[in-house]
Amino acid sequence: MHSLIGTGVALITPFKKDLSVDTEALTKIVHYQIDNGIDYLVVLGTTAETATLTSEEKELVIKTVVKANNKKLPLVLGVGGNNTYQVVEELKTRDLSDFTAVLSVSPYYNKPTQEGIYQHFKAIAEASPIPIILYNVPGRTASNMLPSTVLRLANEFKNIVAIKEAAGDIVQAMKLIQHKPEGFLVISGDDMVTLPMVLAGGAGVISVIGEGFPKQFSTMVRLGLERKVDEAYQIHYQVADAIDMIFEQGNPAGIKEIFHVLGLCENTLRLPLVNVNEDLANRIRQSVKKNVN
Repeated sequence: MHSLIGTGVALITPFKKDLSVDTEALTKIVHYQIDNGIDYLVVLGTTAETATLTSEEKELVIKTVVKANNKKLPLVLGVGGNNTYQVVEELKTRDLSDFTAVLSVSPYYNKPTQEGIYQHFKAIAEASPIPIILYNVPGRTASNMLPSTVLRLANEFKNIVAIKEAAGDIVQAMKLIQHKPEGFLVISGDDMVTLPMVLAGGAGVISVIGEGFPKQFSTMVRLGLERKVDEAYQIHYQVADAIDMIFEQGNPAGIKEIFHVLGLCENTLRLPLVNVNEDLANRIRQSVKKNVN
């Protein structure tokens, strides 16, 4: 899966002031990624506020991104949930011909055991017509998918090709990298530890800050993959404060503020998410001035 090496970004869903999906802004954001060196796009992940979109809106987002991308970059589609049957049905019935892979989050809220997580992804692997990227994000799911479970899945199912590892635990990531089967990709799901993970043998990132500062972040990852360590860290430290800022009051509130400053979309969110406060908005504005030239 060479197309998933490098920098992928988890696209936001821009909303107009009336809270409807802003397809024009979404098109602009996709072009901004393509023009600034991003390697692939992730559609309908957590950052897209997918939990608050209707089925019709999800279709609209997919259609808009596919059209704007115009086959330039590989596309990954978020298809996950805590109802295994529902996820399996979606994979069986949805047209996935425009997508390179699906990104599927470990089940949230139900708090399954490791065996439950394994059985969930086994069912998904048996149903999916395209490759699968597992997604481990304990901060959102309330359960950690252990390396032993990930490696069991990676070894048993050839269509499970990668993991987006967002436990924020570099030691856990290194265990995965050390023991993974050949060709399996360990992708950072945490912007702050992306570079150390890449240098440890990771394949890149699915990023949030990367869509706000696509040129810098994709260059950093590329330098990391080329083992140009000092140059890569120089960029890391340039954007580190901005990474902290965009997650300080929740995602995607921070990244939407960056896009608002860049003039790419409104900073509108759907409840229960709300905008960043004035203090953080000001700091983000300064950061954009510093980072985007």
